Order: sequence, then C-alpha cells, then structure tokens
Amino acid sequence: MTILTYPFKNLPTASKWALRFSIRPLSCSSQLRAAPVFVFKLYLKAVQTKTKKTLAKPNIRNVVVVDGVRTPFLLSGTSYKDLMPHDLARAALTGLLHRTSVPKEVVDYIIFGTVIQEVKTSNVAREAALGAGFSDKTPAHTVTMACISANQAMTTGVGLIASGQCDVIVAGGVELMSDVPIRHSRKMRKLMLDLNKAKSMGQRLSLISKFRFNFLAPELPAVSEFSTSETMGHSADRLAAAFAVSRLEQDEYALRSHSLAKKAQDEGLLSDVVPFKVPGKDTVTKDNGIRPSSLEQMAKLKPAFIKPYGTVTAANSSFLTDGASAMLIMAEEKALAMGYKPKAYLRDFMYVSQDPKDQLLLGPTYATPKVLEKAGLTMNDIDAFEFHEAFSGQILANFKAMDSDWFAENYMGRKTKVGLPPLEKFNNWGGSLSLGHPFGATGCRLVMAAANRLRKEGGQYGLVAACAAGGQGHAMIVEAYPK
Repeated sequence: MTILTYPFKNLPTASKWALRFSIRPLSCSSQLRAAPVFVFKLYLKAVQTKTKKTLAKPNIRNVVVVDGVRTPFLLSGTSYKDLMPHDLARAALTGLLHRTSVPKEVVDYIIFGTVIQEVKTSNVAREAALGAGFSDKTPAHTVTMACISANQAMTTGVGLIASGQCDVIVAGGVELMSDVPIRHSRKMRKLMLDLNKAKSMGQRLSLISKFRFNFLAPELPAVSEFSTSETMGHSADRLAAAFAVSRLEQDEYALRSHSLAKKAQDEGLLSDVVPFKVPGKDTVTKDNGIRPSSLEQMAKLKPAFIKPYGTVTAANSSFLTDGASAMLIMAEEKALAMGYKPKAYLRDFMYVSQDPKDQLLLGPTYATPKVLEKAGLTMNDIDAFEFHEAFSGQILANFKAMDSDWFAENYMGRKTKVGLPPLEKFNNWGGSLSLGHPFGATGCRLVMAAANRLRKEGGQYGLVAACAAGGQGHAMIVEAYPK
C-alpha cells in the first residue's frame, strides 16, 4: 500500500491518512489573520538585530554570489514566442555583464540548465555564451535535472570553485515553452531514415509503399513521468487528496502568491529582472503572469487533471513560461580582489530522490532536514524561505508532511517532524505560481530572491528548496554577506 493510494481505500474522503492530515487544516488566510501586525514587526526587529554563527568551513574556499539577473518571465506564446532558447539565455548573460561589469575574459566557465532542449542548440550554454560575446576559449556546458536544472548548474559551479579548479563561474538556466520540439512518429522517422539510405529507385519505391497515413501523427511533448506515464498535475492532484488539502486552501495559497508578487513588483523589489528588447518588438520590462484574482473567480474554474472531482486547476498551478536567468559566482577572495561586494554566500546544499509515483513532489520535505543538519542549523535559524511553487497543492502537501511526526517516523526514518516554515518568512515576494516557472531557470531566481530578501529584511540565512520530475529535490542554504 502506498501513501497516495491509502486515502482512497474504503472511505475516499475520510481515511485515517486524510483524517490525520485534516485535523489541523492549513488555511493561508487564517494563518495570516492570526498573526497581529505588531507581533510581526517585533519579529522583524529581532531578525535584524540577532547575530548567528557563520557557516564558513576551515580549509574550504568561500563561494559567493556577486549578483544575478533574469529576463522577465513571460507566459509562453507571448512576446518571446518567435525566439530560440539561446536568444533568451544570451539576453540573461548580456544583462549580467551590464549589471556586474565583469570582464568577459575573467570568467573561467559557464554552465546553464535547461529541460526541453532545442536540437539545434543542444549545448545552449555554449551557443548563448558565444552570442553574448564571451571568448571562444571559455568552456561552457549544459545540464538537465528537470525543475532543478539551474540549481544543478549553480552547485556544479560551487564545486568547481571550492575545489580550486575555477575562480569565476557564470551559472544560469533557460526555457522556451513557446516552441518545443514536436517529432514525427517513430514509424515515420524510421521510414525517412531508411529512405535516406536507399541507393536505388526500386528501394525507394519499396519503402514508400510501406507508408501509412497514421505515420503522420506527431509525437507531442508532455510534462509527464517517463517511468509512470503520469502527468505532474495528475500527481499533484493525488498528493493534495492524500494530505487532505482542500480546493479552497489551494486557491487561497495561489491568491497569496499572486498578491505578494504584485506587491513586490509594484514596490520595485524584483530587482533581478533586467529589461529585454525583443527583436522586432517592444522592450519587455516585467513578468506578465502576475494576475491577482479573487477566490470567487478562482472557484469557477474546472479541475485541470482529475475530472470532475480534482482540486488542481489552472489558477492554483504554475503556468508554462519562457525565461532565462544568470548568476555571477566567485571565490570570495577573487570577488574582493576585483572590488566587488558580494550579495551572499552559497553554503551547504543537498540533492534527494524519492519514489517518482507517490512522492514525486515531496523533494522539499526530504531535502530540508538533511541540508539543515549538514549546516548545523534548525528551522528557527532560517530568516527567508524560498520554495519552488509547482502547484499550490504541492506546497501545502509539503507543509503538512513537514509538520507531521507520523510522516517523519513512517516515511523519513526520523523521530520527529521537520517543522512547518512560518508563512511570514515564506516566499514573501511571490513564487513560481505567480512569477512563472521556466523549468531550467527557476533555481537561480530562487537563490537571488533569498539573497535579495536577506539584504532587504536584515536576515542571515535563507533556505531554497524545490521539487523536480523524477521524484528528485534540492535544498540549499544561502547566507547573507555582511554589510
């Protein structure tokens, strides 16, 4: 018996699992209402005045983020629809060069993450680097790890610097969902390849005679697991049901994300966004997926995956997004020698993997305690949480799993629960639900959001976490650089 099939045995809406996780319903609005403003102000003051240990380790180089930028994240099919992925990646690299004024020749290596690759530019990092004017002597490679591809790009760079192989790394990610590869069917591809090899007219005619009209049916890409054939949205719906997360709770959380993102955008807090002049079109200056609605309007939407009873809808899911991000990562001594004032240290990080069917989206729950233990920190030490929001249901299911001693004991091998991140510290400038989620680029956005929030709010430690396809996950500690 698995954790996602358990709730549906015998009593679909009142199983022991569902009851266990519905005893303390997690309503975002009620949590927010329960915290008086003056208490929150006192909390902020405490954050700004407390001092904690640094996470520097003896005989290991400190790795710092000098700065990071991203193109505006746009709904797929809008202003970026006629571009190629390397165009967006080049724009992020160019924006980073302008923001930091780093000489191109000092960059030792460039690493980008991406998920759905354009076959013409499979090593998009290299093509973007050349397009942005970097030396052809600067190596570049591309990594893929689903929604944590940019995280993998960053941590690969951290390893290169910490080991002394490099001093200066540019890490980033890109995704262009407006133009994804659509393939001919396998039978059609085989026929075309065989025709290409045919040496006589007779061989060609023989092959053509085997053609059938159903060969023309295309293979469309799908956001689904190869190992289970289940879409991520379907899995999110099952996960929400397993943890008794209601439709209202999901809509409330999505509204919170959009409202906070709109507030951050209006107040100029999304400083990592750099304008991008789209060739032949206007200059894009801000994310276009931030759309605060109302619970009444959101409630009108039909389930998107499990019909008609599912709770995951277009309003409480992240949307297909085009965008790119880039960060300048250095050894601390190199950054200081070049006159930079870094924004943050990149400290301990952790990758985890779980069952891709029943625990596909629980990466943050598993990665968070491991990275905290590795760093010698507790949840109370974290001043800014930045979690990837694939779906509202995914975030709230992780919350309930993290807040459950039972789940910790039975599924994580822990004696006590991980602990619930306080909402007043969580994704305060919006998240992937509202800002957008270009699969290969989100990791850098998360880290820069944590770094910029720590500087703005006066905190010391940020925790970045994300789930990813394949049942994988990532978490990283970001430490503010002393002012």
